[in-house]
Amino acid sequence: IERGELLIYLQPQFSLKTGLLLGAEALVRWQHPQQGMVMPAMFISLAEESGLIVALGEWVQHAACAQWAAWDVAGLSPGVLSINVSGVEFRRGQIQGMVRNVLDVTHLSPALLELEITEGAIMSQVENSVQVLHDLREMGINLAIDDFGTGYSSLAYLKRLPLDKLKVDQSFVRGLPGDAEDCAIVHAVIALGHSLQLKVIAEGVETEKQRQFLVDAGCDEMQGYLRGRPMPVADFRREFLSN
Repeated sequence: IERGELLIYLQPQFSLKTGLLLGAEALVRWQHPQQGMVMPAMFISLAEESGLIVALGEWVQHAACAQWAAWDVAGLSPGVLSINVSGVEFRRGQIQGMVRNVLDVTHLSPALLELEITEGAIMSQVENSVQVLHDLREMGINLAIDDFGTGYSSLAYLKRLPLDKLKVDQSFVRGLPGDAEDCAIVHAVIALGHSLQLKVIAEGVETEKQRQFLVDAGCDEMQGYLRGRPMPVADFRREFLSN
């Protein structure tokens, strides 16, 4: 962070009904001076163990939101910016102040920001999570549960959470449409989400057969290599936001 070696990458998200761009998920890469590009799998868990994930998460929010606000002011209509919140960030209980500061500094409209929080982080301390999510919702931002179906959600609590979206984990999408169990799980998640008035997005969509299955199943949104890999900010601007 101090040496300016972190980079924002963006992975586009699309409507399954219209095929139009809806926004993007912000991801982080580490441009190491000796090792080259370091992927998140190599350093995020270490950042979480050391507590540095809080500073890392704050940097990502500031950098991504500043870029998004600039595009919005320029009239480029980038859609909604989705940012992951680490379980460590969420549990420490200071995420509300961090988000409020980021919005104040970058002047990004809260309606253009979506936070993704993992099912495990929310369920690890449910009562506190409900309050934190309500605080965030009152700011006007959107909320999504990431990796849905991989944890142990209580449906009794799920209905109390002020959510906008469920994100189907790519581990279930990977087996579509050939794996009967994955098909059943994805159908169930979509039905559950819609019954709670939530949008459902599938991640990790890599093939046309997967996309078609999700369309037929009524899934709302998708992201994945089929339509767009994570890419540098300049590439995203050139490919998806050209005037």
